[in-house]
Amino acid sequence: MENILLKDDVAGLEAYFACGGYKPLKKALGLTPAEVIDEVKKSNLRGRGGAGFPAGLKWSFIPKDAQGPRYLVCNADEGEPGTFKDRELMRKNPHALIEGMAIAGYAIGAAHGYIYIRGEFAEEAELLEHAVAAARAKGFIGRNILGSGFDFELFIHRGAGAYICGEETALLESLEGYKGQPRLKPPFPAIKGLFGSPTVMNNVETLAAVPAIIDKGGDWYASIGTGKSAGTKLFCVSGPVNKPGVYELPLGTPLRDLLEKNCGGLKPGKKLKAVIPGGSSTPVLTAGEALAVKLDYESLAAAGSMLGSGAVIVIDESQCMVGLLRVLARFYHHESCGQCTPCREGCGWIEKILNRFEEGRAEMKDIDMLSSVADGMMGRTICPLADAMAMPVLSFVKKFRAEFEAHARGETCARRAGPKA
Repeated sequence: MENILLKDDVAGLEAYFACGGYKPLKKALGLTPAEVIDEVKKSNLRGRGGAGFPAGLKWSFIPKDAQGPRYLVCNADEGEPGTFKDRELMRKNPHALIEGMAIAGYAIGAAHGYIYIRGEFAEEAELLEHAVAAARAKGFIGRNILGSGFDFELFIHRGAGAYICGEETALLESLEGYKGQPRLKPPFPAIKGLFGSPTVMNNVETLAAVPAIIDKGGDWYASIGTGKSAGTKLFCVSGPVNKPGVYELPLGTPLRDLLEKNCGGLKPGKKLKAVIPGGSSTPVLTAGEALAVKLDYESLAAAGSMLGSGAVIVIDESQCMVGLLRVLARFYHHESCGQCTPCREGCGWIEKILNRFEEGRAEMKDIDMLSSVADGMMGRTICPLADAMAMPVLSFVKKFRAEFEAHARGETCARRAGPKA
């Protein structure tokens, strides 16, 4: 099928016009805000940042009688290891995001929108600034858009590269100029968000899908995919495959097809060992599980993992699962904001224990200690960062316990094998 999001050569405004760009915005402004929200609800569009919450339902949470300003925020932080699809989207189709935000702003009654972009994405931030300026010059952003009486201004805000600011309330704290730490909920952002006002936050990919939904209808979008998992999804594939990259596929596509048809299979001499299907925080799948599962929310949940951000990390037989888990532990320990004790201490302990495994100092009891610490972190913190560390630990230990036992016995794995000093 034709791509909805990843199109060739539409970064410029004229090329975007040629593909029908900004016609959906004009169409949306001819509807009532409630009608726009209903169309997005019909589409079954779910948040593409990882949580998978229905977008139209989220928009409807803004209180109808709320006084004062309302805000729309785009989460373009994209800090999940293995994830790079939003960056690709902002580079290749920035106006889809801008138009999607203008439509969403109209639907929720927001006059101001913010794109919070990861600090390292300097080139993408500059590209977005130029795209917003071009859209403003044509009357698609700013005051009295297309003569409708609707005002919507859009700002680009660069973060400082903190993973924790991918969590929506930590992002709001950072956007307000404070240290990026998650807030206690409730109240939820729809009630009290940016600057204490009702706020909707969506991911880049989610908002970029909105123009096509308004253009062709919610029923059309819902007909793609599997029903509860409607539409297309961007999958970013990394690892020892012949063609790593970003692929747009209907939800429900078999993971085997993505690897073999789109990515050209594994590189010569490589054999599949495992796949992390939705970014580094999602539970790992064995090769057998991965080749049998479909890429949608329900199928991956049934397989014991998550669709997450759609970051498919491929692992081959030459890789040591203990070493890979230590890399993840180092990342999450470094990125923990330290606000919650189970996360602050738990991530640190997990990294220390995994260091013992890699340095040949671990004992058999340390395997169960890893699981015990991870289990004590699950669901016991303000935000899901502790869960993001715990879920890989629990799944790695459960499915590849033999490798941890081999390390505890002092045996060298394939990755560490080599001449000894």
